[in-house]
Amino acid sequence: MKKYTFTEKKDTRSGFGAGMQVLGQQNPNVVALCADLVGSLKLDAFIKENPERFFQCGISEANMIGLSAGLTIGGKIPFATTFANFATGRVYDQIRQSVAYSGKNVKICASHAGLTLGEDGATHQILEDIGMMKMLPGMTVINPCDYNQTKAATIAIADYEGPVYLRFGRPVIPIFTDPDQKFEIGKAWMVNEGTDVSIFATGHLVWEAIQAGEQLEAEGISAEIINIHTIKPLDEEAILKSVAKTGCVVTAEEHNRLGGLGDSVAQVLVKKHLAPQEYVAVDDSFGESGTPAQLMEKYGLSAKDIVAAAKRAIERKK
Repeated sequence: MKKYTFTEKKDTRSGFGAGMQVLGQQNPNVVALCADLVGSLKLDAFIKENPERFFQCGISEANMIGLSAGLTIGGKIPFATTFANFATGRVYDQIRQSVAYSGKNVKICASHAGLTLGEDGATHQILEDIGMMKMLPGMTVINPCDYNQTKAATIAIADYEGPVYLRFGRPVIPIFTDPDQKFEIGKAWMVNEGTDVSIFATGHLVWEAIQAGEQLEAEGISAEIINIHTIKPLDEEAILKSVAKTGCVVTAEEHNRLGGLGDSVAQVLVKKHLAPQEYVAVDDSFGESGTPAQLMEKYGLSAKDIVAAAKRAIERKK
């Protein structure tokens, strides 16, 4: 098993900010919009270097989506930014009608997703956003795992024609992917090959899956770990190839068990390769206030929970 180490931790939202700075320098059609959360979305460098390409929309998220859709008609590539809760739940109708239905080239970029924004509590901890966005026809859904991958994904989606939902977070987490990586939309990343169980993880749970893989290896269990950074379009080929080898599955995500990555993988298995599957996800509940570490522990999203799920999946396979 390949060992992953890190020397630095950063939040994935800072990776988004770094990617936006690069785009500001490289692509004159990229514009940024924000709903009164510039600091939280790490847009300061982009705004400083490109003040004429930034639109402060204030606390008016629906209007921001409408403005973004209109900007695409003139050939601009709008990156509409706010917290994930406001970027999806508050403006779902505007996204559906003005962006997805008409196939507008809008990039909806959402920070503070999942439980790990922490102390702000359940009203801000959206756990349904992946499901909401992936159900929209034509919407691409991306959930990168660390600072470097978020930066690479941000740069990549500017060259992709069509609506995109890019999801990232607030807590600092290990940086363990290549700083010079090429991000391929819809192409899963093989983190570690294994033979006993497939662990498909996304976002912050990829690092937890890596830690779980090391714990399983110490117990003589070989885990194949795959980073599903693109939830839609899903890399079905990578999933089926892995499951054909291991015969059982764990999905791991910082999202509701209903509607997220686990459900997408389950649909593939039902149609093309039946296999036992265990979910590591929030079990159909809202969150609460607490530190990111406390919440990951309480809601069963830690490495030890992935280890336990892997053992259950293997036992069911037997």
